[in-house]
Amino acid sequence: MAIRRSLLTTALAVIAGLGALTLPVSAAPTAPVAVRSDPIYSYANAVRETVWVDTGLTAPNGSRVRVATDIIRPREATGRVPVIMDASPYYATLGRGNESQKKTYDSAGKPVQFPLHYDNYFVPRGYAVALVDLSGTARSNGCVDIGGRSEITSAKSVIDWLNGRASGYTSATGSTTVTASWSTGAVGMIGKSWDGTIANGVAATGVDGLKTIVPIGAISSWYDYYRASGATFTSGSPAGLAQVVENSAGAANCGSVKTTLTNGSPSSGDYTAMYKERDYLVNVAKVKASVFVVHGLNDLNVKTINFGQWWNALPATVERKIWLSQTGHVDPFDFRRSVWVDTLHRWFDHYLLGIDNGIEREPASTVEQRPDVWKDDASWPLATSPTTVRLRPGTTAGVGVLGTTAPPAGSTASLTDNRTSSYDWINNPTTTSSARVIYRTEELARDVRVSGTTQITVTATPSQSAARVSAVLVDYGPATIRNYRGSGEGIRNLTTRTCWGESTTGDSACYLDTAANTTTVSQNIIARGWADLGHYAGLDTRRTLTAGTPYTITFNLASTDQLIPAGHRLALVIGSTDTSYISSAGTNPRLTIDLIKTSARLPLVGSI
Repeated sequence: MAIRRSLLTTALAVIAGLGALTLPVSAAPTAPVAVRSDPIYSYANAVRETVWVDTGLTAPNGSRVRVATDIIRPREATGRVPVIMDASPYYATLGRGNESQKKTYDSAGKPVQFPLHYDNYFVPRGYAVALVDLSGTARSNGCVDIGGRSEITSAKSVIDWLNGRASGYTSATGSTTVTASWSTGAVGMIGKSWDGTIANGVAATGVDGLKTIVPIGAISSWYDYYRASGATFTSGSPAGLAQVVENSAGAANCGSVKTTLTNGSPSSGDYTAMYKERDYLVNVAKVKASVFVVHGLNDLNVKTINFGQWWNALPATVERKIWLSQTGHVDPFDFRRSVWVDTLHRWFDHYLLGIDNGIEREPASTVEQRPDVWKDDASWPLATSPTTVRLRPGTTAGVGVLGTTAPPAGSTASLTDNRTSSYDWINNPTTTSSARVIYRTEELARDVRVSGTTQITVTATPSQSAARVSAVLVDYGPATIRNYRGSGEGIRNLTTRTCWGESTTGDSACYLDTAANTTTVSQNIIARGWADLGHYAGLDTRRTLTAGTPYTITFNLASTDQLIPAGHRLALVIGSTDTSYISSAGTNPRLTIDLIKTSARLPLVGSI
């Protein structure tokens, strides 16, 4: 393939070779020139190789842990190039992307297919792409430890190797070393779900060379993936997840690691030392890299509290950008493809190539307010201070008004944990239900935006020694939304394909097109939160409750950004065990809610 160089790229190279130039005043440009990397290198002729990077860790069987890093980089580049890295446990198991692509190799073990479009698109533009098998997965040795020290070190060590601070080898156990003499040392980490989670964790080490991260649907604290303020999610366990992705050697040799995971994740819901190690908020002050957060506001896998608390905790000096869609756990390549590829291109050009394209001066926040309708804002969240709302009883038991006026003295409401779902609780909002209490605003006179993280304080008297508390915010009114509870979580595949970069026989740049999958609703849960009442005094230890004694607990609902149109109603619903998401406690306990001592702080833009 012929190498094409744009006139602008060639001109920049000539100027760089001549050194500083003095130009006459008349030659000064009258307007800034848009600059971006061009596809000037051959993808077909790119260097494809695997390097096993020494992490400095030792596996339980005594072997040194090396992680396999598959690299593709432009062969014709005469200078050093930056690196886009995706560190994942999924390359040999679940695959990556909407089409579940896995790595493939030729008969000699050389990489052939690099999942996703990053290689096809960015390698011709002068980037290297490195796909890292996390410890204990695919061709790496060691153990899967679910976002712990081994996995974070897996990716960090590759950054160290790219900067000459760690050793790389041509095989998993051999002694022949290889250096990254072709690398500038500038690294951008990207990835969805577990991959993006590792990017968060590595950024929290403050490692030199990591210039930017793009966490998509990523975890910021593994406690908040498996627990919610002491309540246990029903979605699985750390040890069970390890078994899904570990390779055969890991399955044979890493039993002690899985035991540690199990012991560190007790059913009590306590925040243990195991979870603290996997809480990247602990070291968030060390983050130096710029951060481009992407998350689905209806992500019921990696709950949105993960992006909200990460974003809010980042140091003020960190440059940042955020995209929030109305999808579930979906990559932006599949819900806003052309705009995403262009934005990501400019983001990497700026932070990895140093091109002054102005992206850091563009609106920091882009939020999908209804399917395929996006709103830019200068910052996020929009709410600058919370609005405290109170729960006032009405004439129907368990049904009342949500507003800023306090309830009458002595007001209470009761519910029973009958093991039902929040999706059931929100039905028939004007009638009594033994499973929940509900408080709604009047019809809104003007649009209201809920932008940020809601915090609720509940004072409840249980009838037994253990109980759960759940709360949801609901938008009541007709709307067309993305069908985030459907199989595509808000998208659907089309039969056509479009191409994003260059292809080879074994690695196509062409992907199925997608479109929004929508549904019409009359009510929609916009934020959820769960808690174990026994953790009223803190997450470290679950306490046994005394029946008949009131307890006060404060917990967060999921971070969100939702526009509630005029004419709709906003509601707060409180129940006990939300069986769609959490396990139960006690035996159908009854809770009496003290409405005087119960309130919520809503991140509102506008008034109710």
